[in-house]
Amino acid sequence: MKFGLYGLHRDRNVDPTVLARRARLAEEAGFESLWVGDHIALPAGEGNPPRLEAMVALTYLAAVTSRVRLGVGLIVLPQRQPVLLAKQLTSLDVVSGGRLTVAVGAGYVEPELNAMGVTLAERGARTDEYLAVMRALWAAAPSFDGRFVSYSGVVQHPSPVQRPHPPIVVGGHSAAAYRRAVRQGSGWYGWGLDPDETAQTLTVLAETARREQRPADLGELEITITPPVPPDLDTVRRYADAGVDRLIIELEGLDDAEVEGLIAAVGENLTGRI
Repeated sequence: MKFGLYGLHRDRNVDPTVLARRARLAEEAGFESLWVGDHIALPAGEGNPPRLEAMVALTYLAAVTSRVRLGVGLIVLPQRQPVLLAKQLTSLDVVSGGRLTVAVGAGYVEPELNAMGVTLAERGARTDEYLAVMRALWAAAPSFDGRFVSYSGVVQHPSPVQRPHPPIVVGGHSAAAYRRAVRQGSGWYGWGLDPDETAQTLTVLAETARREQRPADLGELEITITPPVPPDLDTVRRYADAGVDRLIIELEGLDDAEVEGLIAAVGENLTGRI
């Protein structure tokens, strides 16, 4: 079992000193990865905490760490311009020394999507096409002609350190997300699932995999879950028995002492024991 930490882009962590200290603590504690989320403009009046933009947060994390992997998940793909995003992700992979993992989703917050010029109805089609655009650019294809994006006679350099590109993880709990994960993802990311819900969802994923054609070069689908609450050792074992490969622990709702205590506790009690 691998352990990630989610949330170093928001709340108190927007203070760069706090962000750097906690990232280094997590790296020393043995966390496999640090993850940030992606919301650009959320509905007003919902008590949303301050948050750093995902690409900026990851760049800073790359600079203050040296070994831990860096994940963006879920990046709301249809609200990002994919030619620019491909360059940003390549640059992050290069400056981090090949430590980047990219988790993508279609999004669900309609006012946010609308503010970025995207309708809810076209988010799935954009997600699939944007993935194709980024893969084309990472493969140095000089042209692409799609419904939403077209380019001709251009390439991007350098290439990502990880070839052919950083791992692409697909998130979401819809039938379309499961199909996208099987067809295009190196992994699937589920949010807020307890062990029983995880087992039920993985059954659905397995059924989807029997119906869909998975490219051989993608290998076995890696499963990542963020539990609803930080798990104890017995709960971690239940996730492992269900087939989970990585647990990403969320920091939301914890005060400063609890955050740093959790980081230390995971390192001492969980990492390396499963």
